[in-house]
Amino acid sequence: MTYENLLAHVARPLNRPITLAVVGAGARGSAYAEFASQWPDRVQIVAVAEPRDLVRTRFAARHGLLHNVFVSWRALASVGRVADAVIVSTLDADHLAPTKAFAEQGYDILLEKPIAPTEADSIAIGEVAARTGITIAVCHVMRYTPYTKALREVLPSIGDIVSVEHLEPVGAYHFAHSFVRGNWRRSDESTFALLAKACHDIDWLGYIVGKPVLRTSSFGGLFHFRAENRPAGAAERCLDCPLNESCAYSATALYRDGLRKGGTKQYFTRVMTGGVLTEEAVTRALAEGPYGRCVYACDNDVADHQVVNLEFEGGATASFTMAAFTPLENRHTKIFGTRGQLKGDGRYIHVYDFRSERTTTIDTSIDGSSAAEGHAGGDENLTKSFVDALYEGRPELILSGIRESVDSHRVVFAAERARVTGTVVSL
Repeated sequence: MTYENLLAHVARPLNRPITLAVVGAGARGSAYAEFASQWPDRVQIVAVAEPRDLVRTRFAARHGLLHNVFVSWRALASVGRVADAVIVSTLDADHLAPTKAFAEQGYDILLEKPIAPTEADSIAIGEVAARTGITIAVCHVMRYTPYTKALREVLPSIGDIVSVEHLEPVGAYHFAHSFVRGNWRRSDESTFALLAKACHDIDWLGYIVGKPVLRTSSFGGLFHFRAENRPAGAAERCLDCPLNESCAYSATALYRDGLRKGGTKQYFTRVMTGGVLTEEAVTRALAEGPYGRCVYACDNDVADHQVVNLEFEGGATASFTMAAFTPLENRHTKIFGTRGQLKGDGRYIHVYDFRSERTTTIDTSIDGSSAAEGHAGGDENLTKSFVDALYEGRPELILSGIRESVDSHRVVFAAERARVTGTVVSL
């Protein structure tokens, strides 16, 4: 079969569905694949590489894969190109090698964020895309939400942007799951929290302001999830802990709620059990796995709160706060312009006009900004934009190309340097 690359057929739609491989069939890879499966006339999933036996088997069964089922990305790469494009959704530290290998084989790539856990690796991925001529779209899903589209359309009505105030309320149980007990708890094993959780937000702020960042400063650190804050009498594991009924971070409460009540917590329960939603699987994971540990007895080191200040070309400024100690809710933003103010919460946009002193409210109709809720339509729209771009030959549908994504990642790395060194960092 002859495979196609987007830049080789610009303005020329394909006469067949694009073919897609998935590398890493965990929560993110399986979510993007699930959305892609909605459009069988435009895309077919033809391969998967996933090291976990149960996850790989379930993914293959779900998408009808009898062949091209691999235990690693290296095994997939060893057979040569088998698809037009590939989703790379491995753990953050494992992005560079597979992305480089598949780019050199000619695949277009949908790459989960962050691009890579280091600035050097992120730049290297940008360079391999430029060298090979393939397309890499980064999963900055906030650019693709109906909310962001509506906000950008109404933004000119408040005049020139002077400053922005933006909050990422991570959510207490989300932070405890992902950044205290989970895969993103240690900067040496994954990366720092600002990159892992909030590169979305720094990228989004640049997308909204529309100017490059010149300088940044930052403050924050690990405030609460530390051994010295462990309550008297707390056990090593929540399953055995006498404080279960009173602890805000009880793993037993979180994951059993997800099992019994569903909702957004079920997403985290699926992650901790590897997708098995049974009492036995939850109890075993609480007793033996990393997600059953006391939050004050883990090996975490990433910041649980951070503020970032940005100065853009032209003089506009932005302040960004990432906070663990919140409900799991939408981001909140205020944008201060020369003719009005805009307030948004991920669904509703309120525009106040200085001249009329009236407020206009826009309801973008989709709520739920977490990964468990599809990032308020961002996951689906990102996947559709990538599929449609490759199928129709329309690169302009990709709003988060590798070049602009590397640029926004550089701002995140600069902000973390500013936090660690206590300085103002220029870009």
